[in-house]
Amino acid sequence: MLHFHQPLFFDLHRMSHPRPSSVSSGSLQPSPSTPSGLHRAVTLWQATSINMIEMIGIGPFIVIPLIMQQLGSGWFLIPWLAGAFISALDGLIWSELGAAFPLAGGSYQFLKAAYGTYSWGRLMPFLFVWQTMVQAPLVAASASIGFAQYARYLLPLGFWEQKLLSAGIIVCITILLYRRIETIGKISVWLWAGVMLTMIWIIAGGAWSIHIQHSVQGLNFRDNFWQAGIMAVLGHATVQAMYSYLGYYNVCHLGAEIRNPARNIPRSIQLSIAGVALLYLLMNISLAQGIQPGAQHNGLAVSLFIEKLFGTSWAKVATLLILWIAFSSLFSLMLGYSRVPYAAASDGYFFPIFSKMHPTRHFPHISLLTLSALAFIFSLLFRIEQVISAILAMRILVQFIGQAVGLWLLHRRLDRSHFPFRMIAYPLPLCLSVLAWLAIFISTGWKFVLSGLIMIGAGVGVFYLITPWRNKWQQSYQPVTNESVNN
Repeated sequence: MLHFHQPLFFDLHRMSHPRPSSVSSGSLQPSPSTPSGLHRAVTLWQATSINMIEMIGIGPFIVIPLIMQQLGSGWFLIPWLAGAFISALDGLIWSELGAAFPLAGGSYQFLKAAYGTYSWGRLMPFLFVWQTMVQAPLVAASASIGFAQYARYLLPLGFWEQKLLSAGIIVCITILLYRRIETIGKISVWLWAGVMLTMIWIIAGGAWSIHIQHSVQGLNFRDNFWQAGIMAVLGHATVQAMYSYLGYYNVCHLGAEIRNPARNIPRSIQLSIAGVALLYLLMNISLAQGIQPGAQHNGLAVSLFIEKLFGTSWAKVATLLILWIAFSSLFSLMLGYSRVPYAAASDGYFFPIFSKMHPTRHFPHISLLTLSALAFIFSLLFRIEQVISAILAMRILVQFIGQAVGLWLLHRRLDRSHFPFRMIAYPLPLCLSVLAWLAIFISTGWKFVLSGLIMIGAGVGVFYLITPWRNKWQQSYQPVTNESVNN
């Protein structure tokens, strides 16, 4: 356990001298190797960029005005502070697991390592992959729908035109991802640069407005926090804020492609959370100066904010940059999630076809194409308001809470040498994270809680239904050991 005089997020000695990752033997444990088709080519800078461009998608540009409308006064900052706190807690869990098991598939590998020694241990990693096949396309659909929604500022798009545009963006992203990981890492840095440029411009515009008006007009804390009924909607607003923070763990899904993962995975996670939290808080304060009441209902709040400050021409430029952000987020999340079915299929846990690699560009193209096809369909069927709560409700129990409990089980079974990174004050952050995720799960509303439970129940049924085939897949699985996880 770390001492309190050490840095909050990093045990520098361990990060500089990482120990090899390994777990007790067993057929269900992650193999301490990197699949031969994947290459460790992603640097710390690229990994942090991949995380941040998924986190700062279209979410904040749609969610910030919604939360301002729901909470009013200055209390709209509270869900964003709560989201940053929960992300930081959960990020410590991801950092420990990501450094210990830097393999393709992220949560799939973590759950397999944590629960694999139990008789029912095969179920948990399968449930995650099962849910990923639905929730990953939902996340992608939400980004593409948000893209089309903001494009209305530039083009006179009707309902079906928006649907066609959102589906077309999925196709474009799939084509862009059809290349080697070395190229993908470089593209992610350029996309990140565009994201940062947009965020800084919006924040600077708000700061200029504050300078002109000599006050932060949108921040009014005079309303009584309790009597104003703010607590009644705080939970739902925090759900929406958390949606905008999701993605700080994307690097874990690419664990087999990260250079020096024991050091770079934890650092990229914590840098992403800290950077995005700061940007979101500054963006909230800036937008509080100039969002028009009507803009909180038509989904174009930020474009209208820039229009009010600088005029229509600059607002169009800002809208193009917002579309760049939405495109970048979609690029990052499709990249990360495409490795999950591939990892499960590669060691016999999922349908074998998902283990297929592109013969020349060395990426799991069947997995990518399948998730893209589902995202294409979902983008035509749903509205963005329908998917935000569904995305969280569907994954909290198995992924976030399941991983936290799994880390506790791993700590009971394994000694310190198996964890190159250790969180401070263990197990307090872990316990607080579980409580926070339970509160968010309940706050999604009974309809989404029920849908999440139904999804888990359906996954359990499919798991036992395909057991005979799954046993055959695992018998034919041939592990590859060509590279240490800590290269």
